[in-house]
Amino acid sequence: MSKRPETLYQAIGGVDVLRRLSNTFYDEALADPLLAPVFADFTPTHIEHVAVWLAEIFDGPAEYSRRLGGHQALLRSHLGLSITEPQRLRWMELMGASVDKELPDDELLRRRVMEYFDWGTRIALDVSATPAGTDLGDPGPTPRWGWEGLR
Repeated sequence: MSKRPETLYQAIGGVDVLRRLSNTFYDEALADPLLAPVFADFTPTHIEHVAVWLAEIFDGPAEYSRRLGGHQALLRSHLGLSITEPQRLRWMELMGASVDKELPDDELLRRRVMEYFDWGTRIALDVSATPAGTDLGDPGPTPRWGWEGLR
């Protein structure tokens, strides 16, 4: 039996796989009546930003922090969205289907990725209830997610 790659990013197959995952997910989410309103300001660059964020989360290159504002910017982007729990659950459902389609057939890898999404969407739900423009303070560095979960 071969040894697992050191990071989830390596096991996923890199940023190109994360781009495919993002594309697959947003093709469905933007057409979904429950989720489409959340993405009213969606632009194609959003897909790239999500892929770069996920790459960093899963221990790949820290490009989101270097180029796009890091953890603070990611949290700020959710301010004022007023995400509901049914929307969060639908997001998880569509992302789960996208993970099954795009990520390697590795049960532990897929479970860890979905655990991150569950954790992250709960934070997004909470932050989205805060009005746009609110100062969130310093959230600290971008979280990292590995084979054992949040590190």
